Amino acid sequence: MLKLYSFHGETKRYWETWETSTGESLVHWGSLGTRGETKTVKSGLFRSAQKTIQKEIDGLAMDGFAPVELDEHAVLLIEYPIDEMGTVADLEKRHRLEDRMNETLGWTGLGMCDGGSSGSGTMEVCCFVVDFEVAKQVISEDLEDTEFRDYARIYRED
Repeated sequence: MLKLYSFHGETKRYWETWETSTGESLVHWGSLGTRGETKTVKSGLFRSAQKTIQKEIDGLAMDGFAPVELDEHAVLLIEYPIDEMGTVADLEKRHRLEDRMNETLGWTGLGMCDGGSSGSGTMEVCCFVVDFEVAKQVISEDLEDTEFRDYARIYRED
Protein backbone atom coordinates (compact mmCIF):
# COMPACT_ATOMS: atom_id res chain seq x y z
CA MET A 1 0.00 0.00 0.00
CA LEU A 2 1.18 3.48 -0.83
CA LYS A 3 -0.35 6.56 0.86
CA LEU A 4 0.41 10.10 -0.27
CA TYR A 5 -0.76 13.39 1.22
CA SER A 6 -0.90 17.02 0.19
CA PHE A 7 -1.29 19.75 2.81
CA HIS A 8 -1.56 23.26 1.35
CA GLY A 9 -3.16 25.74 3.74
CA GLU A 10 -6.71 24.63 4.41
CA THR A 11 -6.63 22.10 1.55
CA LYS A 12 -5.71 18.64 2.78
CA ARG A 13 -5.88 15.71 0.39
CA TYR A 14 -4.92 12.05 0.35
CA TRP A 15 -4.25 9.50 -2.36
CA GLU A 16 -3.56 5.80 -1.85
CA THR A 17 -3.29 2.61 -3.83
CA TRP A 18 -2.93 -1.08 -3.17
CA GLU A 19 -2.91 -4.23 -5.27
CA THR A 20 -6.17 -6.19 -5.03
CA SER A 21 -5.07 -9.07 -7.26
CA THR A 22 -2.43 -9.76 -9.88
CA GLY A 23 -2.62 -7.04 -12.50
CA GLU A 24 -5.30 -5.09 -10.62
CA SER A 25 -5.03 -2.27 -8.11
CA LEU A 26 -7.45 -0.03 -6.27
CA VAL A 27 -6.86 3.72 -6.14
CA HIS A 28 -8.60 5.78 -3.44
CA TRP A 29 -8.38 9.58 -3.09
CA GLY A 30 -10.17 12.59 -1.69
CA SER A 31 -10.21 15.45 0.79
CA LEU A 32 -8.87 14.42 4.17
CA GLY A 33 -11.70 13.27 6.44
CA THR A 34 -14.05 12.29 3.59
CA ARG A 35 -14.73 8.88 2.06
CA GLY A 36 -13.38 10.14 -1.27
CA GLU A 37 -13.52 8.27 -4.53
CA THR A 38 -12.17 4.96 -5.79
CA LYS A 39 -11.28 3.40 -9.09
CA THR A 40 -9.90 0.08 -10.17
CA VAL A 41 -6.89 0.04 -12.48
CA LYS A 42 -6.43 -3.19 -14.43
CA SER A 43 -3.68 -4.39 -16.69
CA GLY A 44 -4.78 -4.96 -20.24
CA LEU A 45 -3.36 -6.21 -23.49
CA PHE A 46 -1.46 -2.97 -24.15
CA ARG A 47 -1.16 -1.44 -20.68
CA SER A 48 0.20 -2.32 -17.30
CA ALA A 49 -1.69 -1.34 -14.15
CA GLN A 50 1.68 -0.72 -12.47
CA LYS A 51 2.80 1.70 -15.19
CA THR A 52 -0.56 3.50 -15.22
CA ILE A 53 -0.42 4.01 -11.46
CA GLN A 54 3.26 5.01 -11.51
CA LYS A 55 2.44 7.73 -14.04
CA GLU A 56 -0.26 9.01 -11.67
CA ILE A 57 2.16 8.88 -8.72
CA ASP A 58 4.75 10.87 -10.66
CA GLY A 59 2.16 13.57 -11.39
CA LEU A 60 1.06 13.69 -7.76
CA ALA A 61 4.66 14.04 -6.59
CA MET A 62 5.06 17.02 -8.91
CA ASP A 63 1.94 18.51 -7.30
CA GLY A 64 3.47 18.17 -3.82
CA PHE A 65 2.00 14.86 -2.65
CA ALA A 66 4.32 12.88 -0.38
CA PRO A 67 4.15 10.11 2.23
CA VAL A 68 3.76 11.00 5.92
CA GLU A 69 6.09 8.87 8.01
CA LEU A 70 4.53 7.02 10.96
CA ASP A 71 6.60 9.00 13.47
CA GLU A 72 4.99 12.17 12.08
CA HIS A 73 1.47 10.89 12.85
CA ALA A 74 -0.37 12.09 15.95
CA VAL A 75 -1.30 9.45 18.53
CA LEU A 76 -5.05 9.69 19.14
CA LEU A 77 -6.65 7.77 22.00
CA ILE A 78 -10.32 6.98 22.56
CA GLU A 79 -10.90 6.30 26.25
CA TYR A 80 -13.70 4.45 28.02
CA PRO A 81 -14.27 3.96 31.74
CA ILE A 82 -14.30 0.30 32.88
CA ASP A 83 -14.23 -1.47 36.22
CA GLU A 84 -10.65 -2.32 37.18
CA MET A 85 -9.24 -4.50 34.35
CA GLY A 86 -12.56 -4.78 32.54
CA THR A 87 -14.67 -7.73 31.49
CA VAL A 88 -14.69 -10.06 28.53
CA ALA A 89 -17.52 -7.91 27.13
CA ASP A 90 -15.29 -4.81 27.45
CA LEU A 91 -12.49 -6.55 25.57
CA GLU A 92 -14.87 -7.67 22.81
CA LYS A 93 -16.21 -4.12 22.53
CA ARG A 94 -12.66 -2.77 22.27
CA HIS A 95 -11.87 -5.21 19.46
CA ARG A 96 -15.01 -4.18 17.58
CA LEU A 97 -14.01 -0.53 17.99
CA GLU A 98 -10.48 -1.24 16.75
CA ASP A 99 -11.97 -2.80 13.60
CA ARG A 100 -14.33 0.15 13.16
CA MET A 101 -11.50 2.68 13.56
CA ASN A 102 -9.36 0.89 10.99
CA GLU A 103 -12.29 1.08 8.59
CA THR A 104 -13.24 4.69 9.40
CA LEU A 105 -9.72 6.11 9.46
CA GLY A 106 -8.60 4.13 6.43
CA TRP A 107 -11.47 5.13 4.17
CA THR A 108 -11.20 8.81 5.15
CA GLY A 109 -7.45 8.98 4.55
CA LEU A 110 -6.73 9.79 8.18
CA GLY A 111 -4.68 6.83 9.40
CA MET A 112 -5.12 3.54 11.22
CA CYS A 113 -5.82 1.86 14.53
CA ASP A 114 -2.88 0.35 16.38
CA GLY A 115 -4.75 -1.74 18.96
CA GLY A 116 -5.64 -0.88 22.49
CA SER A 117 -5.16 -1.49 26.18
CA SER A 118 -7.20 -2.00 29.33
CA GLY A 119 -6.49 -1.59 33.02
CA SER A 120 -6.67 0.67 36.05
CA GLY A 121 -10.26 1.64 35.32
CA THR A 122 -9.90 2.67 31.67
CA MET A 123 -9.85 1.08 28.26
CA GLU A 124 -8.21 2.86 25.32
CA VAL A 125 -8.04 2.39 21.59
CA CYS A 126 -4.89 3.84 20.02
CA CYS A 127 -4.86 5.35 16.53
CA PHE A 128 -2.14 6.94 14.40
CA VAL A 129 -3.57 9.89 12.44
CA VAL A 130 -2.12 12.46 10.05
CA ASP A 131 -4.34 15.29 11.36
CA PHE A 132 -5.54 15.09 14.96
CA GLU A 133 -8.33 17.70 14.76
CA VAL A 134 -9.89 16.31 11.58
CA ALA A 135 -9.62 12.74 12.93
CA LYS A 136 -11.21 13.70 16.25
CA GLN A 137 -14.18 15.29 14.44
CA VAL A 138 -14.62 12.34 12.05
CA ILE A 139 -14.42 9.82 14.92
CA SER A 140 -16.87 11.78 17.09
CA GLU A 141 -19.40 11.85 14.24
CA ASP A 142 -18.78 8.19 13.39
CA LEU A 143 -19.41 7.02 16.96
CA GLU A 144 -22.68 8.94 17.43
CA ASP A 145 -25.68 6.64 17.78
CA THR A 146 -23.50 3.52 18.08
CA GLU A 147 -22.56 1.24 20.95
CA PHE A 148 -19.31 3.26 21.12
CA ARG A 149 -20.86 6.66 21.88
CA ASP A 150 -20.18 6.32 25.63
CA TYR A 151 -16.46 7.19 25.43
CA ALA A 152 -15.05 9.43 28.18
CA ARG A 153 -12.78 11.41 25.88
CA ILE A 154 -10.83 11.50 22.65
CA TYR A 155 -7.41 12.97 23.23
CA ARG A 156 -3.93 13.38 21.83
CA GLU A 157 -1.12 11.55 23.56
CA ASP A 158 1.88 13.84 23.90
